[in-house]
Formats: sequence, structure tokens, C-alpha cells
Amino acid sequence: MGSHAKKGVMGQERWQFAPITEVSSTVDLRIMETTDLHVHLHPYDYYADCPNPDLGLVRLSELVDQARMEVPNCLLFDNGDFLQGTPVGDFFAYDRGLKEGDLHPVMAAMNAMRYDAITLGNHEFNYGLDFLMKSLAHAEFPVVSANIVKSLGAGPRDDRCLVRPYKLIRRRLVDRAGLAHDICVGVIGVAPPQITVWERLHLHNRIQMRDMVASAAAWVPEMREAGADLVVMLAHTGIGPLRHSDGMENAIIPLARIDGVDLILSGHSHQVFPSRAFADIPGVDIDKGTICGKPTVMSGFFGSHLGVIDLRMVREGGRWRVIGSQVENRALRDASMSFLRPEQGQTIQPMRSPKVRRIVARAHDMVLENIRQPIGQTLAPINSFFVFLGHSASTALVADAQRAFVARRLQGSEYDGLPVLSSVSPSKAGGLGGPRNYTNVAAGALTIRSLADLYTYPNRIAALKLTGAQIACWLERSASCYNRLHDGLEDEMLLNPAHPSYNFEIVYGLEYDIDLTQPARFEGDGTLVDSCNTRVRNLRWNGRPIDPQAAFILCTNSFRAHGAGGFAGAVPQNVVLEDPAITRDILREYVRSRGNLDIDPQGPFGLQFRTGKSAILRTGPAAYDHIGAISHFAPEVAGVDKKGFMRLRVQL
Repeated sequence: MGSHAKKGVMGQERWQFAPITEVSSTVDLRIMETTDLHVHLHPYDYYADCPNPDLGLVRLSELVDQARMEVPNCLLFDNGDFLQGTPVGDFFAYDRGLKEGDLHPVMAAMNAMRYDAITLGNHEFNYGLDFLMKSLAHAEFPVVSANIVKSLGAGPRDDRCLVRPYKLIRRRLVDRAGLAHDICVGVIGVAPPQITVWERLHLHNRIQMRDMVASAAAWVPEMREAGADLVVMLAHTGIGPLRHSDGMENAIIPLARIDGVDLILSGHSHQVFPSRAFADIPGVDIDKGTICGKPTVMSGFFGSHLGVIDLRMVREGGRWRVIGSQVENRALRDASMSFLRPEQGQTIQPMRSPKVRRIVARAHDMVLENIRQPIGQTLAPINSFFVFLGHSASTALVADAQRAFVARRLQGSEYDGLPVLSSVSPSKAGGLGGPRNYTNVAAGALTIRSLADLYTYPNRIAALKLTGAQIACWLERSASCYNRLHDGLEDEMLLNPAHPSYNFEIVYGLEYDIDLTQPARFEGDGTLVDSCNTRVRNLRWNGRPIDPQAAFILCTNSFRAHGAGGFAGAVPQNVVLEDPAITRDILREYVRSRGNLDIDPQGPFGLQFRTGKSAILRTGPAAYDHIGAISHFAPEVAGVDKKGFMRLRVQL
């Protein structure tokens, strides 16, 4: 088996391999993952218009170069969601476009980095199927996905897949004695079946989905029969329930139970594995980095980490066997610009990936010129620092633009005359994105960059016809973002970290209170806790209690309208308007038509607590300059936590 010791590299524990004479039959194979890049190519925050060295494929390519120099046998994969997520993606999809033969900068950078294979995530479809296929046309590596299909057959192996379900990659590996060995690595990809719901406008009647576990379980045996010595699963899905259920979104644990799968590269949920966040889950070993005994890695988002799985393998009787593994994530934030080559103890300066830098620099310059174009003025700052306190000009502006557009489009229709409400969640409000992940637009000129900061997704406008009762339940789902607060306990945390901010929907056009003494009706993931739990109080329209049977038009986006997040009434049969117009374009025209904007940041809801008490709101440090706007909460800075968020004590 060979002996080993560990040695520190870049602040991480790494393998220090024993002398060749002791382990001459052992082969070291390094599997590397990037995931959820979301077009973060340059180390730059386009929303703030300033550099950010903690993200981006350019800097990540340097970590890849380092990792390749440490181990002779390496494979590099991407786990999806690479095509959308910054103004770079929007520029190449909407402003510049892709002509036949054009090379998308993401594909160009990946070609230069010599990826071995990639899979598709849900956000690859945000710009439509045609744009996706044009973007993939010049990839110099296989693209795999087993459960995204053009048409369903009798079983998974009878489906017509959009791209190949798997690929067998043949490589020659060098063992520690310098001898060469052939290996066949099978790579399969899967993605959440909700894609066709989230992107119904783009994909209806063009793409269908199978359950991830069913698809993988059918294809893996064929991969083995075809000669795969090692099966790598590119799973664009997160770590969720232990038990498999058909159509589940986060299926890593059931996927890991499939016989024949050797290791899993995961993503989608923008988390890091192994980490303490996944401690105490049955079958999950965060010390070994395994799930159901399979080495597994999830490497953050936006290029924040490089996921690394190191395998020790031997070839016995014509078959490969894994005899050990080591899993880690290398964070850009911790990366050193020099490193140790373990087997030689030398300090090596990394390659600077000049080709990748040149590719990205061209796209970066074009995008900066585009997003700095002025389109309007705002008389006051627009930010999302205090959105959970009911104070946010960022959501108010989007809500106004949505409502004006939908009301205009419904004029003369059967829905003309119904009350029009507007539901908006903050695009940027901390969470996994960190303390810089807030909308923060200064008073003065508004640019295209400002609009991208206000609304980060390429969602299309949509509207639902809902009852007052459905809207009340919609708000209960949103109100689960808050922790339940208790008498006699000061400085409880206001927010439930398991509830993502993009599921905090604020409905403008109503008035309501949220009672923080009551338990939530829903879990953070939308699972019903108890239908009797009620936090939303004093729900009013036009100053009167809302009629549960009355009909309303609720403006939202196509992603939400077709069920994303599990909100009441968000089903296709309730959709009364689904327009190809992108919400950000609607926002742009709204701003241009208004001249000097003066947005009222006060939201439609208030927070209730029976006796009055303090609670802690985590927000961005940049909120300090705007604390005066929430003086009625008597805010007091209570320090900065270990992740860099400012802790703000507020009086409820």
C-alpha cells in the first residue's frame, strides 16, 4: 500500500509521498473540480466596479497550474453553472450576442485551461437553448449530462439526450516508479430536473428531464460494461435529504449510494464540502471527505475554491483499485503565490496562465465599457443592507418597474381592473455570497452596472392571478426567513441562515406585519412545518383586511411563477402573463423614463414583538454609512463576525 506522511501546502494538509522504493506500484491521480463559476472570469466585482481577488477563473487557473505541478496525473472538470451570473454573461447573450463561429469567452478560457470534461447546470439555460448550444459548439472537451433529454424513451438508456450522457476518457498514468499504465475514466453528469420548470419559457416542448438518481443508476452499469475503470460523477446538485424521492433537487446522498460510482464532484448549492456545515449527517464523513464512503468535493462558487480529490490507486490482476483518498478545497483567499513541490521540497513559482488572462482581459474590457453607460439619476442611495427590516429602495424600485409594466400589458384584457401587486426578493442580501453581497448604489448617476447590481438574474417578467388566501400563504413562506424570538432573551439572531435571501419575497401594494414570536409555517427549503403556524398579521389592501377569496394580479418573474421556491399558487395554470421581456430591461426603460428617481425605501411590512426587545441583524460593513436611515430601530454596532459581516443590534 505504501506509507505516507502529511505536509502543509498553502495552509492545507497535503500528502507527502514516501520514497519510490516503498511504493513503486502506487499511482497518484488528482481529480480537480470547479463549480458554479457563473461567468466570474476576471477577479473583479462588476456590481461594485472594483477588483476582487477572491474570485474568478483567471486566479483559479493559477491554482490549477500549481496543482498540476504537484502531481503527475491530473484531470480537471467543471460541474456546471458557468454561463450566467455576471454582466459578462448578459453582455455576450444580449448586447454583443454570439454569431455562428464565435467563441464564448468561458469556452475559450476552459479550452486554454485544458478541461477534461464538463457538465451542465440549471443556469446554462437562462439565455435559451440556442444560445447554450452555440456556446458549447467550440468546446475542446466533452460535455456530459445523462438526465437532460430531447425526448424520453421507455427507460433512461432509451432517451435522446441533449448532449452525451457520459464519456469514457482514456489516459496514460505514471506510477511513482515512472512506469506507464493505461486507465479508462468514465465521466457522467446530472442536473436538477426542475430546470424545465424554472426555464419553462425557453424549454417547453424542447427539453425534458429525468430524475437524476434514476438516470445515473441506469447509465453507470453501461459505463462499467464499456470499460470504465473509474467512474466520476459530475453532479450539479447539493447535499440534501438522505432518502431518494423522484425529482428531488439536491440528491448527492442518494447518488453516492449508486453501485459503480467511485467519486462525486458536486455543486449547485454554493457551499463547500467537506466542511462543518455538513457534520452529523448519517453517511457523511467530513474528516475523510466522503459521502456513503465515496470521496466527494464541492468547491464553493464564483471560482472561490478549487476542489481537489487525490486518489491512491494500484493495478492488480488487470483491474484498478482505489486504496486511499484525500479531499480538500483550496480557497483563493488563502492561496499563496508560491508553493512547495512535495516530492522535492522545492519552492516553485506558479505559471501565470497568460493565455487565459489574455482571453479574459478582452471580454473584461468590453463589458466594463458597456456597463458604465449612464441611463438615469437617483436622488438618494439605493441599497439592500436593511431589507429584512423592511427598509430597501432596491426592492422598491424593482417592484415599481414590474407593476408599471404588467399593468400596461394587461390593459384591455380580462384581467384589467384587478388589483396589481408586485412581489420582489432581494438579488443581493448577504448569505453565502458574503458581506460584500449587497446592492449598494450611491446617489447620483445610474448606469447599466447599477441595474445589474439591483437585479442580477436574467429572469423574464411574469404575472399570476392569485386569491387573497394564496397571497397570505405566499407571505408565510417568505416570513420563514426569520428566527422565532423569545421573551427574556436579548440579542437573538434575527435571521434563519437556512433560508436564502432570494426566497424572501416582499409584496408591494399591501400592508402587513410579521410576528416574530410565532413559529414559522415553513422550513427554509419550503417544507411545510405546520399549516396552523401564522406569522403574517394585519394583512391589508387599501387599508382594509384582505379578502381571502378576492382575486389579485401578482407581478413576479418566470422563475418564481412556475414554482421555484415552492410559493403558494405558483403553478402554470395561474400564469396570466409571461412576457419575453427581461426584468432588467424593464427596469432600464423605467429608469430612463423617470429622470431623477426619488425612491421611498420604506417597505410594506413591519416586524412585531410583544414587549419590545433587541435582536442581531447580520449585514455588510458598508451598511455603517447608512445606519441613519433606520434610526427608528435604534441601531448599535455590535462588532464584526468571523465571516466579515457587521453585527447590528436593533430594537424591535
